[in-house]
Amino acid sequence: MNTYLRKIKKNSKALSPVVASIILIAVTVAVSVVVAAWMGGMSLGLMNNAEQVTATNPVFNEAGTAVTLTLRNTGASSVTISAAGTIDGTNVVASGTLTIEKGTTQAITLTLGGDDTFTAGAQYSLGLTTTKGNSIAYTATYNP
Repeated sequence: MNTYLRKIKKNSKALSPVVASIILIAVTVAVSVVVAAWMGGMSLGLMNNAEQVTATNPVFNEAGTAVTLTLRNTGASSVTISAAGTIDGTNVVASGTLTIEKGTTQAITLTLGGDDTFTAGAQYSLGLTTTKGNSIAYTATYNP
């Protein structure tokens, strides 16, 4: 009987190289699928927090001292606009509703300082900044 057990033990082998390779490939694919799903979930979470605001429809007042922009929030969260804006790079005061809820539209007015007025036919770069530091830019031509 000892001879029989030795013969079985001598013929028993470990996993063949082909089976070992298939197992390694399967484990690698499984780990990569898990990592890809985890990274995808992280990136979607970050993208949903992105501020997405567009400016449209500039309306200049009759005196030529202020312009009102319509801001539309198409992002997934509310956006707060800082109280300072720019007209051609010069800091000006922004007034109106400074918090724009998701999916809504609000008007923001930028007013020139002092006795300044807009020049007819001139283009102006209008800028706003969110409290998270994102810029909203729009170019408008003053045609009274």
